[in-house]
Amino acid sequence: MNVDTKTKLSRTTIFLHWLLAIMVMVMLAVGVIMAEAEIYSLYPWHKSFGQLIFLIVLVQAVRRLKNGWPEPVSTYSHVERVLARSVHYLLLVGVLLMPVFGFLMSALGGNGVAFFGLQLVARNPDPANLSKVIPLNGPLAELMLAAHGILGYLLILAVVLHILGAFKHHLIDKDGTLRRMLGDKV
Repeated sequence: MNVDTKTKLSRTTIFLHWLLAIMVMVMLAVGVIMAEAEIYSLYPWHKSFGQLIFLIVLVQAVRRLKNGWPEPVSTYSHVERVLARSVHYLLLVGVLLMPVFGFLMSALGGNGVAFFGLQLVARNPDPANLSKVIPLNGPLAELMLAAHGILGYLLILAVVLHILGAFKHHLIDKDGTLRRMLGDKV
């Protein structure tokens, strides 16, 4: 079954949800730690996994456009529906844009971009000091850095709201939403 219903989600939906959930939460945590502790050795891995997440979420976005969103398992207030839809859209669009901003930040900043060792955009070293780089477009790279950082914190907020919503469905509403995302039929 590759179709979502009100009572059961497809294996593809469940797999993509949990794969992206784990990858995005790890990447957000690593991104904050990297930036705060200036752990530069993690950047190549962060860039590579960011691009991998982009490819996976692109598949998820195409599926959403083609199949729509899964139906809610119950009826909810207008405010709950708007909040849920807003958080879901922020997660989907944010996870699509985050790697784009990161890619552009790195490429335009002269740092280059590789995908698990495969060079996609070459580093632009400064001939006077090979340990430094010359930005291709410094102001735009700075804008992408700011956008990447702001969106990162917005995604952290969206993830927290999404998790709180799942617990509300499970513990307060007892409506089967979380069980459905775990593969059960409700």
